[in-house]
Amino acid sequence: MKKLNQTTIKKKSRPIRILQFGEGNFLRAFADWMIHTANDKNATDTSIAVVSPRFRENEGIKRLRQQDGLYHVILQGSENGKPKTETILVDSIAEALSPAVDFKGYENVVLSPSLRFVISNTTEAGIRYEKDDVLAETPVSFPGKVTSLLLQRFRHFAGDPDKGLIFLCCELIENNGKTLREIVKRHAREAELEESFLEWIDNACIFCDTLVDRIVPGFPSADIDEIKERIGYDDNLVVAGELFHVWAIGSDRYEVVRTELPLDSAGLNVLFLPDIRPFREKKVRILNGSHTGMVAIGLLLGHETVMEAFADRDLQEFVERMVSCEVIPEIEDDPTELETFAKSILLRFDNPFIRHMLKSIALNSLSKWEARNFPTVRDRWHRLGSLADFEIFTFAAMLYLYSPESEFTPDDNALHLDKIRKIFASWPDDCRRIVREITRSGIFLEDFDQSVAGFSDKAGDYLKLIKEVGMKNALESFLEAHPKDSCHE
Repeated sequence: MKKLNQTTIKKKSRPIRILQFGEGNFLRAFADWMIHTANDKNATDTSIAVVSPRFRENEGIKRLRQQDGLYHVILQGSENGKPKTETILVDSIAEALSPAVDFKGYENVVLSPSLRFVISNTTEAGIRYEKDDVLAETPVSFPGKVTSLLLQRFRHFAGDPDKGLIFLCCELIENNGKTLREIVKRHAREAELEESFLEWIDNACIFCDTLVDRIVPGFPSADIDEIKERIGYDDNLVVAGELFHVWAIGSDRYEVVRTELPLDSAGLNVLFLPDIRPFREKKVRILNGSHTGMVAIGLLLGHETVMEAFADRDLQEFVERMVSCEVIPEIEDDPTELETFAKSILLRFDNPFIRHMLKSIALNSLSKWEARNFPTVRDRWHRLGSLADFEIFTFAAMLYLYSPESEFTPDDNALHLDKIRKIFASWPDDCRRIVREITRSGIFLEDFDQSVAGFSDKAGDYLKLIKEVGMKNALESFLEAHPKDSCHE
């Protein structure tokens, strides 16, 4: 079996225009795969220098260096109702750096005239303020490192406005780019850096808010021997992911970003927008809300994975009708476009290659349901004065899953779980009272009954139904009471 490096694969030399903080599976199967695809289709001519976010030498960086930045991405899913697998040899990474052992190499990239973009995925904890010495050679925090590299670049190029950088933050927090910019500016002020530097950050640099979406299980350890045999290379950086992908990139200067990094012209599902908040809302309500809504029902039906749950005809019908009848009407966007978007999202639930465990999705369901599902309930009430029955049924299912009567062990806030157990024990036969007490217990930020009249009574009735007849019969009864092809306006 051949080694995978530049002795066995001829790799085209391209200018390093991207500095990437993060060498993990997600970025390699997402952003780096996109750059490779765009290069391959002549939409871009760009390579990437990858740096470990903590600047330390680690196994990921070592392996990338050993393989000269080469690795395979295996994408699996369904297309036109048929299973599909793609195997791509990605060659977009030119350098893998650990500044702790090669600071000069890192500095050369930072001060390169060709550098234009910074991509990051430092986890949700990466973009937060920590007191830091940004004048040190290696600040500790990620925003501190960004402040330092921008200061080096600003001074090296004497404040040239053409040498600013565009930031594409992939961390899963709202306003990730704006948040990073504000922390960087805070560090600059605390270090008493020149005002012209702060102006250069605002005018020469662009901090994009982005939203990323692709399921990336990572290194396929269970099948790696067969995969290596098939691809013919000893690749220790293989990464598996789903076919579906979307990258929403938002900025008031989005047209500049699109012109300089035209990923969409390579056929990639990249959206350049002036504001990603509307896209985030529909993604969170349709995809994440469907996951959160179906997870308790699926677990109570005895299912383990998303695909297994979605193969249940009643549950599939429930989710599809919940999205069509309740979720989509409360999103301000073109209904036809939303239906198309929803269909593409729900198709992902039927991916035979991805074992997306319901138990893992159920993590912290209480806060997730309030953030992802309750807004639909509230908006429908304000718009029509009617209850969102499907969404409220999912809430009742979640409460029953969390109840002492369920065999499921929830992974959620321990204080909240204790409150729920005590409330169920206090009023075992009064389901409406149970729901009312739980919604007013401080577990949720909003008072559901105050926002939506009759919420607890309706949820209590569904909870009683689930308790008395079990989830299978309760779901069948619910669907019978809500005839197919008719939305309850």
